[in-house]
Amino acid sequence: MSATRMPAPGLRAAPATCSADTETHIRLLQLLPSENEDAAIHCRLFCTAVDSKGTRPYEALSYVWGSEDKPCSISINGCDLAVGENLHAALLHLRDHSIERTIWIDAICINQEDEEEKGHQVQSMAKIYAKASRVIVWLGEEAAGSDQALEEIRIAAELSTRRLDNKAGILTLLQRPWFQRIWVLQEVAAARHILIKCGSAEVDGSAFCLGLDALNLSNELSADLQARILSVTYLIRGAIFRPKYATNLSDNFSLNIRPLGELIEMYHTREAKDRRDKVYALLGMSSDNPTAAGLFADYKISWKQLFNKLIHFLLSELVSVVGLSDDKENAVIEGKGCILGEVSSVKRNATWEDRQDVAITWRNAPNCIYVKEAWGSYWTLLTTVKSVQKGDIICLLQGASRPTILRPCDKGCIQGLEQ
Repeated sequence: MSATRMPAPGLRAAPATCSADTETHIRLLQLLPSENEDAAIHCRLFCTAVDSKGTRPYEALSYVWGSEDKPCSISINGCDLAVGENLHAALLHLRDHSIERTIWIDAICINQEDEEEKGHQVQSMAKIYAKASRVIVWLGEEAAGSDQALEEIRIAAELSTRRLDNKAGILTLLQRPWFQRIWVLQEVAAARHILIKCGSAEVDGSAFCLGLDALNLSNELSADLQARILSVTYLIRGAIFRPKYATNLSDNFSLNIRPLGELIEMYHTREAKDRRDKVYALLGMSSDNPTAAGLFADYKISWKQLFNKLIHFLLSELVSVVGLSDDKENAVIEGKGCILGEVSSVKRNATWEDRQDVAITWRNAPNCIYVKEAWGSYWTLLTTVKSVQKGDIICLLQGASRPTILRPCDKGCIQGLEQ
């Protein structure tokens, strides 16, 4: 592929040209210092290569875009750029009094109006966050006692004891939109060092997780909120163990966490403004190779086209998707297959809270002999949004390489659960 020009995105005037290959280069933002906290925000934007030889040190921001309205403005290379209120507030709090700060911010460093560039850059986001010297999690402005809440979490981590003086403030903090976003999973999963910031208060990512453990809020949280917090803190804890420069044998960089199908089962209820991002946000975390099936960040294709590719990759090329439109997430999947057995019991795993032990009763059919020998009669599976239940059936779809767990529904239809 020939080099692609990367003009500065969304600016009212044309600053210095930024030309680079969108697959090997990224833009970085230099946040210029100011002693006046209320002064306008001035920045510089430049391109740099992202390769195995290393990159100029930079931080990466993890935040919520919020409303599509952009009532605020910042100056980049002498030109105005409209930004949202949440990002503007983050930049004000991150700006130093005396030295410049180099940060990667998706809304600014990716040209959101160029679908081709956007796809290339989104495909590289796991690498971008992995190579950052630090990932800053911006939860938003101070409100509802958030300063005291973060401090109480930090003290709980330091003392390893439960001291719950501001329970309402902590619970409110944990319900902020950042914890509901699907993109944050990849952003913290790739990070090597994490700083959590809310207004002027901040705490190290590891201390945040230790503090929540010490406070033991499991009985105070709803099941959905607890699942969201556990999935994020699990990924944050691993930050200190990640190598300085993550490597990958494939040109398609990935964090190799779990197969794409498992990730989608675990996280598809998280929020994204663009439905396609519910797939794209997880590609950089997958341990399999979905790009071989044409699954990569491509904003030129519709949700319907993406869904078809996804189902053929996860299930079988021989199934067909019926009744799907671009405004729906569910569809009817038709295909041939045979029932191999059923789930006879399900128990919580004694070691891992997020897993379940599933016992399988196989039918007395010759084609089950190989399956039973290959996969056994006891499976340990992740607990997903729709957990496996007794009576669910084990089916092998035509063209599939492994069984799928399905649940009989009303009107003779079946519902997919696991593969």
